[in-house]
Amino acid sequence: MAFGIARRELNAWKEKVARGEIAYLTHYWYEPRFPGIKTVTKVGCSDLERLRSWCAERGLNPDYIHYRAEFPHYDLIGAKQKEILYQERLWEQMERFGI
Repeated sequence: MAFGIARRELNAWKEKVARGEIAYLTHYWYEPRFPGIKTVTKVGCSDLERLRSWCAERGLNPDYIHYRAEFPHYDLIGAKQKEILYQERLWEQMERFGI
């Protein structure tokens, strides 16, 4: 479940994804399979080749892309989430969610 984001943020992410842009959306998250992980960043893009390339350029396995009909995305958690948010200079998301 997602927590800590406004509908306008979600809609802005969806619009970017639909346009084929790489879009980042960080939110609080709870998943018992990942104890200690409190946030996830969804990196979405409807241009699947672009999303696969984005993964490969960052050493991520594109096999883990979630192929949702309109909003394909890759979930970043843990150390890799922090590393990529830092590389992308997404300071607001890092500060807001304590990453």
